[in-house]
Amino acid sequence: MARLVSAGILLHRRRDGRSEVLLGHLGGPYWARKHERAWSIPKGVVEDGEEPIDAARREFSEELGVPVPVGTLVDLGTVRQSRKDVRIWALEAELDPDTVVPGTFAMEWPPRSGRTLEVPELDRVAWFDLETAATVVVAAQAEHLQRLAALSD
Repeated sequence: MARLVSAGILLHRRRDGRSEVLLGHLGGPYWARKHERAWSIPKGVVEDGEEPIDAARREFSEELGVPVPVGTLVDLGTVRQSRKDVRIWALEAELDPDTVVPGTFAMEWPPRSGRTLEVPELDRVAWFDLETAATVVVAAQAEHLQRLAALSD
């Protein structure tokens, strides 16, 4: 069976001489009270026949409810995250977190209850310096932050 592939875009900027990245806090009741390892790069599943870079753009817009900012995408490569491979592109751009209108998805909650909730894919977004981001982002995605930092050196 082929591995699932996700693709996304990691926005970054410079503030006061430091690199910052935009991360989204995972939505839904399971993540509601979690902070460490509960933030993610906006990303999603690459559909059959879809190019990963096109999926990254689509998922960014779907998850954040705003268009992808104009700029050059830099491939940060792929990392393994649980049962999937995650490919990320970096994009230097500004985005005001207050403009984000997250997409939603349906989930069964509580598990095996037969009840369905509509929850935001990301319940909030925020800018983090790279050091802090490495402590809050889903563990496997920290590799993408290291790759971004290496580009800035």
